[in-house]
Amino acid sequence: MAKEKTTTNKENKNAKWYVLNIRTGYEASVQKEIKQRAEATGLEDKFVEMLVPVQKKIFVKKGKQNVKEEKIFPGYILIKMELTTETADLVQNTEGVKGFVKTDRYPKPLPESEVQAIAKFMKVEQPSFQTSFSVGEAIKITEGAFQDFIGSVQEIDTTKGKIKVLISFLGREAPVELELSQVTKL
Repeated sequence: MAKEKTTTNKENKNAKWYVLNIRTGYEASVQKEIKQRAEATGLEDKFVEMLVPVQKKIFVKKGKQNVKEEKIFPGYILIKMELTTETADLVQNTEGVKGFVKTDRYPKPLPESEVQAIAKFMKVEQPSFQTSFSVGEAIKITEGAFQDFIGSVQEIDTTKGKIKVLISFLGREAPVELELSQVTKL
C-alpha cells in the first residue's frame, strides 16, 4: 500500500479531502505528476496527501493462489489539499485528470469520517478470494486425499476460499470441501 499513498511532511490546517476523477490505470502517474508540478510551482505546502484506495485480493488461477492489490475505486484518487484557484488549476490541468468530483459548480470536500472508513476498508485482514469457477462446472482435484478425482462444483465460499465438490467415491456421490487452490478447471 505504501506505493499507492503519497504524503508530504508539512501539515496544512486548511487542507480537506477531495476526490479526483482520472483516466483509469493512470493513478500512480497522475499522483507523481501532481507532486512534481506542486514542487515546481512552490505549492507543495498546499498538498498534504494523495491516496489510491487499494485492497489485497487473493486470485486463484490454475490451482495457484496469488495475492494482488486491486483498486477499490479505479479511476479515482483521494487528495488532501488546500483548495485555491492556483491548486485547482494545477490539478485540473494535469494530464490524465478529468476533474474533481463535485456537486454544483465547486468541488465538495469529502468528510474525514468517509476517508477513515475507506482507510479502514483498505486494511481488511482477511482478503476475499476471486475465482473463475461456477456452480455445476466440472473440475479436477489437484492435491490432497482425492487427488486426480473429477467432480462438479456444488458451492463456492469466496470469503473462506473454500469450494464444495461432488465426487463419485465408492460408487456413491459424496460432497468434499476443499481449498480453491486444490482444484483446477478441466
